[in-house]
Amino acid sequence: MDYKAHKVIVSKAIFTGKAISPFDGFVAVGDDSIIGVGPRSEMVSFIGPSTETWDVGNRLVTAGFHDFHLHLFLGAMFEGFCKLTFGHSEEATAKMVAEYAKNHPDEEWILGFGWHHVRWPGQALPSRHSLDQYIPHRPVVLLNEEAHSAWLNTAALQKLGIHRDTPEPPFGKIEKDEHGEPTGFLYETAVQYVIEAFKFDEKVKTRLMNGMLAKTSSYGITSVSDMLPLPGYTLGDPAFYRTFEEKGTLTTRIQFLDVLDGNLERGIQFREKYQSDKLQFSGLKQFLDGVPLTYTGFLLQPYSDRPSETGGTIYDSHVYQKWIEDADREGFRIRLHACGDAAVRLGLDLYEHARSVNGPRDSRHTIEHIEVCDPSDFERFEKLGVIASIQPEHLTSGSMDTHAYLDRLGPERARFTWPIGSLQNHSASIAFGTDFPIVDLNPMLGLFRAVTRKHEDGTPQGGWNPHEKISLANALIHYTKSPAYGNFREHDLGTIEVGKKADLVVLDRNLFDVEAEEMLETSVWMTMMDGNVVYG
Repeated sequence: MDYKAHKVIVSKAIFTGKAISPFDGFVAVGDDSIIGVGPRSEMVSFIGPSTETWDVGNRLVTAGFHDFHLHLFLGAMFEGFCKLTFGHSEEATAKMVAEYAKNHPDEEWILGFGWHHVRWPGQALPSRHSLDQYIPHRPVVLLNEEAHSAWLNTAALQKLGIHRDTPEPPFGKIEKDEHGEPTGFLYETAVQYVIEAFKFDEKVKTRLMNGMLAKTSSYGITSVSDMLPLPGYTLGDPAFYRTFEEKGTLTTRIQFLDVLDGNLERGIQFREKYQSDKLQFSGLKQFLDGVPLTYTGFLLQPYSDRPSETGGTIYDSHVYQKWIEDADREGFRIRLHACGDAAVRLGLDLYEHARSVNGPRDSRHTIEHIEVCDPSDFERFEKLGVIASIQPEHLTSGSMDTHAYLDRLGPERARFTWPIGSLQNHSASIAFGTDFPIVDLNPMLGLFRAVTRKHEDGTPQGGWNPHEKISLANALIHYTKSPAYGNFREHDLGTIEVGKKADLVVLDRNLFDVEAEEMLETSVWMTMMDGNVVYG
């Protein structure tokens, strides 16, 4: 007896991810899987008396988006508390926090997210005093846009026990004033001292998580890689995620990572415990460097606007080598944060060393961010089987005139920033994500940046480093098929093929028929995960 579909989507624009152009046809869904794909002439055999048929016209149908790099619970916090992205100065941002505190009198901690001092006049670091004048008695903790720095008031410093003699962790800094007292500004791994402020009860966590899952579905994101470890601390709890899976409310698949720190027992336990198709442990993550914006990205040559600095690594290279060699031997996949060109090279060297010691295998180790890369290292990604995990929206600024990377790197190195086209031309496997909440979760932004290389004001006319632009088809593949491969899920996710999970997204227009700028206006018409409509 023929198996009839319970849903059939008909469209003039179905992008399977197996070809570079969409086609006019249908996708048939039975239970949680795709049971048919083809031209309209073959559709009738899948339609029974109970089949729902949706003709979506010329709307583009693709596999569900797979965000290969985000911070799920950190993002939920960014969405659930005081948003500071549009604070245009220290004083204005402090006033925003004060207004939030006034409207939320029952919250013990005043939490805010998304400020960035490089957008403020003078770019001076903020201090506790500007917060103290508005909120002297309730503790305030504000993470910056990149979650690599925190801004606290005096009450928070006191509650957390941060004082002039508090030791600074490796690759972390507690900013001090001329008297040796903390200013309220924490860098990099010193942010770990504020983790107490992020301990919520189940009711609050559930509220935050429900909001986050609704957001991912609204953007057509059906799978994510949750990069739990942050510099010196971790946010997110797979046991908490499992409660959503058990209730049937986990509408986004989660592949999560644990920290690479020499202790493999946790990873072994996670690997045994979390292997469902909706919640999987997928490897270990560590930071090699920081970010060039704060001169903590590790560069081969000094910063152009600070010739005494090259940045550096969080740990000594021999520490990474031991950790990676051991983890690779035990079959773990590793993902290394590497923004600067020296960090990218070190990451490739470390993977190459592990391969030489342990023997080659299908490890799919990953380099994260690759904000600048020396051209001599492009070919090494494909040679070593290393995934290039890139977040295209990171390359953007308000305009070319305000792009700090031109100052940090100088014109020569700036040619090799976010080198998506070059890596693609060297046959690297590229997987796109957002790094949300560091930048917006909307996949349309990343697609637009990858295709146009334009900034928020539409400049430059031909795109920044236009040789790094890629086609829309390849950009979609890097947001669907490639991340599935990167997470060893190519057998059931990433493309529209018979036998794969019915994780699908229908956009409100056909991106192949419109000008690139229309991507920024594009929204999701419907999102399906496991054959169930979760948005639209």
